[in-house]
Amino acid sequence: MGYTDVDKLAINTIRLLAVDATFKSNSGHPGAPMGMAPVAHVLFNKIMNYNPKNSKWINRDRFVLSNGHGCMLQYALLHLCGYKLSMDDLKAFRTLDSVTPGHPEAHDTDGIEVTTGPLGQGFSNAVGLAIAQHHASAEFNRPGFELFNHYTYTFLGDGCMMEGVASEAASLAGHLQLGNLIAIYDDNHISIDGDTNCAFTEDVVKRFEAYGWHTEIVEDGDHDLEAMEAAIKKCQAVKDKPSLIKLRTTIGFGSKMQGTGGVHGSPLKADDIKQVKIKFGFDPEKTFVVPQEVYDLYHKRGAEGAAKEQEWEQLLAKYSQTYKAEAADLKRRLTGDLPEGWEKNLPTYSPSDAAVATRKLSETVLTKIHQAIPELVGGSADLTSSNLTRWKDAVDFQPPSLGIGDWSGRYIRYGVREHAMGAIMNGLAAYGTVIPYGGTFLNFVSYAAGAVRLSALSHVRVIWVATHDSIGLGEDGPTHQPIETLAHFRALPNCMVWRPADGNETSAAYYVALTAKHTPSIIALSRQNLPHLENSTIGKAIKGGYVVSEAEKADITLVSTGSEVGICVDAAKYLKEKHNLTARVVSIPCFEVFDTQSKEYRLSVLPDGIPSLSVEVMSTMGWERYTHEQFGLNRFGASGAYKDVYKKFEFTPEGITKRAIATIDFYKGVPNLRSPINRAFQQLI
Repeated sequence: MGYTDVDKLAINTIRLLAVDATFKSNSGHPGAPMGMAPVAHVLFNKIMNYNPKNSKWINRDRFVLSNGHGCMLQYALLHLCGYKLSMDDLKAFRTLDSVTPGHPEAHDTDGIEVTTGPLGQGFSNAVGLAIAQHHASAEFNRPGFELFNHYTYTFLGDGCMMEGVASEAASLAGHLQLGNLIAIYDDNHISIDGDTNCAFTEDVVKRFEAYGWHTEIVEDGDHDLEAMEAAIKKCQAVKDKPSLIKLRTTIGFGSKMQGTGGVHGSPLKADDIKQVKIKFGFDPEKTFVVPQEVYDLYHKRGAEGAAKEQEWEQLLAKYSQTYKAEAADLKRRLTGDLPEGWEKNLPTYSPSDAAVATRKLSETVLTKIHQAIPELVGGSADLTSSNLTRWKDAVDFQPPSLGIGDWSGRYIRYGVREHAMGAIMNGLAAYGTVIPYGGTFLNFVSYAAGAVRLSALSHVRVIWVATHDSIGLGEDGPTHQPIETLAHFRALPNCMVWRPADGNETSAAYYVALTAKHTPSIIALSRQNLPHLENSTIGKAIKGGYVVSEAEKADITLVSTGSEVGICVDAAKYLKEKHNLTARVVSIPCFEVFDTQSKEYRLSVLPDGIPSLSVEVMSTMGWERYTHEQFGLNRFGASGAYKDVYKKFEFTPEGITKRAIATIDFYKGVPNLRSPINRAFQQLI
């Protein structure tokens, strides 16, 4: 193996870059970088294959820093390797608009694979990356052509180990026998509250062995570089299990506060920095120092990676001659573009078609498009028969040894693990060869809110098939009826929340979700049957909002989504017949998409001069942006047959009419009534 004084110098350089950067920004976490610098050096200088000049090379080894607070460790490594991260970038750590933010963000920084920080998420993303690689290997590798044969490595700490999302993901990874996944656990016995003896005393290795993981223990993570390298190589040799290396380290190694909670999340004091630099043989008066021999060492490794990529490109060129269709498909997938003409498979409907639940219409979309979009990979959190997320004849993604699927399978059985499913889908999307979707009840997307938030922040294309979207699920009652969920996710930037009202709107939701390369989507779908609307088309619905029923000299505009749009259509008829009042009806299946339309278009849908009333069996929060008055459900639902529940809360033509008349009467004397669309400024950035 052979480690020299230059290796030790490199390790101490990494430590001191983290010390200097956190001191300069007067914030950050120097402890983890100081403790994990030795194993990070072993990994990046002796083990991993990567090309700093092309951070997107598809067969690179992946590295995920799940304990993302220690990101100066990763930034220092990326700088030394020669990624697009300058010394000035390190000096700008945690400052406004720098590419070295306080936790790693994939779309900001060259060489960062996934956005991490909320603990347990990065580890779970790594499971997704490992799944995606197994799938890509099965799809594209051929005898003599191993296009995909890399590993995914992840660092994680005690915080990640304590978060439930990581446990969910670890359990699934063990079942799936992901031999390409190697996790290195920073066992430093310290979390923010101090010694982990106060809250975390389980035997982590036994737990992971019970999950079906291979485990290794390295007792001296501060010095024993040979043992670290040997442990990683042992893990690489285990092909039928993911691996965990428990590495005993000293947090803040070299500091006066080493081994204590005090060095976790605060910069070192000036006198401590001075003694650390002297201890490591550096000039205490100088900052951000990288000796030339350390650069040389890392640039040599980077050059080796560039040569490996060149070899791989030659392999791909030969592969392209023998397997033309597969090569073309792979190259297209890596652009993020969908196959030409795929949208011709989207089903369309007319009002004469039978009423169908939108969850069933979603199943029809998946059935029609899955062959046209081979990168579409689905799954469900143990609700397949309720979410209707699996097309007929789909093959499950499973280790072949189990005899219940294979690595090329496009349907993932996530088990009852919504949060891990969300985080794993973020990893799948980040990998680059698949577009993931996953099913659960809309109510339980809330379980995965941490992962959904990171989807939006990371700009990844992830699709949630969220069925049982309202009190319309009926008998399961308030524990399962989502009241606040849409308001929550509509408030999330860069996240599309769709609630289609019929077949054409469902097709439109999938069209926009699949073509939006950098935005996650939640498609909220009904359990109950819904009629197909008179004026709905995919073309209208992809604008996020449109007029379902126009009327001249209307007294009111009824605005709705999903299962309530059809009831509003009936309410408009009731208003006319019983009260001689005229109502327009508008559907806004997606707020976020509607908000991006021109003001002129939005005012044509929600014009001045007419009072408007929103109708949705959810929290009314957010609807004031579009309507003068809101009819919704600002309380929990009730258990019973869905028609009885709707009737109880008066979401009926009669109940809507009552509120429509009150709205018309209230605004009757208001001159120059302005649409809520007309505002001093638009809340869009």
